[in-house]
Amino acid sequence: MNIALHPCPNATTLAQTLAADIAQRLRDAVAERGQALLAVSGGKSPVPLFQQLSQQALPWAQVTVLLVDERCVPPDHPDSNSALVRQHLLQGEAAAARWLPFFDTLPHFDADTDLPALTTATNQRMRGLPWPLDVAVLGMGEDGHTASLFPHAPGVEVALTSTAPVAWTRPSTAPHARLTLTLPTLLAARCLVLPLPGPAKQAVFQRAGVAPTADLPISLVIHPSPSPVHVWTAP
Repeated sequence: MNIALHPCPNATTLAQTLAADIAQRLRDAVAERGQALLAVSGGKSPVPLFQQLSQQALPWAQVTVLLVDERCVPPDHPDSNSALVRQHLLQGEAAAARWLPFFDTLPHFDADTDLPALTTATNQRMRGLPWPLDVAVLGMGEDGHTASLFPHAPGVEVALTSTAPVAWTRPSTAPHARLTLTLPTLLAARCLVLPLPGPAKQAVFQRAGVAPTADLPISLVIHPSPSPVHVWTAP
């Protein structure tokens, strides 16, 4: 298991310290390559981190922000990760960042028929980005999923192996079809970050550390990763 552990005394300190760390990595990327590529996860957990990161002094106009994964819902839907990022991260000076969602609109979407075409269009949209990612901020559910790599979900086998940036999945344990960065795309990131606040998720992570298994997709990130996964913990 290839991890670098960063224990923090509380969730507030975690958000503040991690935001400063991400900001420095993005500054370094801009200094070295003239631009930086940041992928962030959705859900409620990243909100404090987003708010802290939006306050960091950065050359935001040279930073491209995209999602690690997205639910196939309209951008103004309550479950939209895009809406979350726009509301909590792309504020103040961070509003100058280049924002590249997986899709802009989703009219009359039918997961049974439209997922492959949507995935193809999203991969074409991502083609011109300066891969690999400089920083990818992952999340993890208590079922061990990360990004939208859910255990044994339809589509996940392709998402775990495809060399394309994006694939689709249809988790049976969570609402909405999803688009997600593929496992090879995540593993190629220059820095992988995993905030893990609370004992429940930390217990799942400990189980994932035993061996790589499709039952706990986060294990498929932390075991083969060529560089350390930076795991940030708080009680």
